[in-house]
Amino acid sequence: MSSVRDYEAVRRDIVAQLKKPDYDDGSAGPVFVRLAWHSSGTYDLESDTGGSNGAGMRYEAEGGDPANAGLQHGRAFLEPIKEKHPWITYSDLWTLAGVVAIKEMGGPEIPWQGGRTDLVDDSKVPPRGRLPDGAQGADHLRFIFYRMGFNDQEIVALAGGHNLGRCHGDRSGFEGPWVTNPTRFSNSFFKLLLQLDWKPRKLATGMTQFVYEDPEAEEDEEPLMMLPTDMALKTDPSFAPWVQRYAEDKDLFFDHFAKVFAKLIELGIQRDAQGVITNTDNRLGGYVSAPKKSSTPTGPSKKGEPRARL
Repeated sequence: MSSVRDYEAVRRDIVAQLKKPDYDDGSAGPVFVRLAWHSSGTYDLESDTGGSNGAGMRYEAEGGDPANAGLQHGRAFLEPIKEKHPWITYSDLWTLAGVVAIKEMGGPEIPWQGGRTDLVDDSKVPPRGRLPDGAQGADHLRFIFYRMGFNDQEIVALAGGHNLGRCHGDRSGFEGPWVTNPTRFSNSFFKLLLQLDWKPRKLATGMTQFVYEDPEAEEDEEPLMMLPTDMALKTDPSFAPWVQRYAEDKDLFFDHFAKVFAKLIELGIQRDAQGVITNTDNRLGGYVSAPKKSSTPTGPSKKGEPRARL
């Protein structure tokens, strides 16, 4: 084990952790992307709180948020890397894992800088309710993303992350993949959103999602699905033109996604001319790495909690 900050070695070890034959679609890539996104998406521009710096999901106050259901698996998959490289902070490890996963799954190269530090306690963990609810519509998306400092084009670009992964009924209440190949980054999400005939379906969980059932599909083949927030993208007059452009131009989407994801994982971080983070807010100063946690997935508390979000 080395104490030298060899981020390239960490990148290689993240790649080695991506293949998971017994997990969703055989890959940890999508859950790594969601982990990076959810650890960053708590940022509030007005109060300058939340964001990836701190890795607050290590504490029940944030990790137990129903919106983060399932992310315990992503965090546990990264624990062997933390054990091998104890110098790296969780906040750097989680964001780097998302960036590496996107690239390895065929997506764009996303700029990434290290230097995030881990909170020393849960006193700075942001309040719950800052992450998007897939059951809502366009107004909700703007409420959530404008709070972070994103505009309508950036909202649509970030939504393209739904090219990856799937929903789970026991986590978000929704069920199924968005695209036919949920471990390959592409602009298929936008193409399918526009091209297919989506029908509403109420699930046993009580949630309503939109599904497309291919009449030529095999009997045991699961249908594709879209969330209410996804459907809002193609009906809202400001979102819809960007859906169309990204469906038609993969390169444009990749370029815009790389920029907005890089912005997402840097929210709330201030750096000096040398790229060193100057607002660590950890009371100890310097690059503070939290000790390794358990490699066993521990999910959010269910007692007394509202339903989970995506």
